[in-house]
Amino acid sequence: MEIEEAITRAKKNDQKAFNYLLDLFWDNVYGFQLKRTRNENDAEDITIQTFSKAFDKIETYDEQYTFKTWLITISKNIHIDLLRKEKNSIIQVISKDDRDVFQVLDESPSPEDKLITEQHLAKLLRDIKKLKPHYQEVINLRYFQELSYKEISKELKEPINNVKVKLLRAKKLLAEIIREK
Repeated sequence: MEIEEAITRAKKNDQKAFNYLLDLFWDNVYGFQLKRTRNENDAEDITIQTFSKAFDKIETYDEQYTFKTWLITISKNIHIDLLRKEKNSIIQVISKDDRDVFQVLDESPSPEDKLITEQHLAKLLRDIKKLKPHYQEVINLRYFQELSYKEISKELKEPINNVKVKLLRAKKLLAEIIREK
């Protein structure tokens, strides 16, 4: 399959085309983010977000740019957004002797927050049960058993990229279920 054909098929929601593009460009985007973040987990998370966003917005892709450049641009913007969020979570305070002191915001949940979270978790579990069993399984392994993609790949006996795509689809379907309420 050629890149142009894969993009055309992906715009028609062809799963094999999405997998082809993911396999073809994963290393490029991941490598780019690994250089920027110097952290494998962050690079992987940003790469997954990049493909998720790119596949959601694939109809907006302009063929005058190379697909790889388009993906890298999306990836760079996601990373910049994450850095801005981190920066905004720290308040800078000037002390009396003019040295910069950084005060981290206390983001620990209050008892009320914990109660709300528990109620949301029960609702979330009900929503997860509405997914097909293979999507329930991948969400359970990743978010409740906190397995890495590699560990999930071994557990399910599937290639790691298939696990990532399956998890991506599961999250999108779960978001649709939640939005319908």
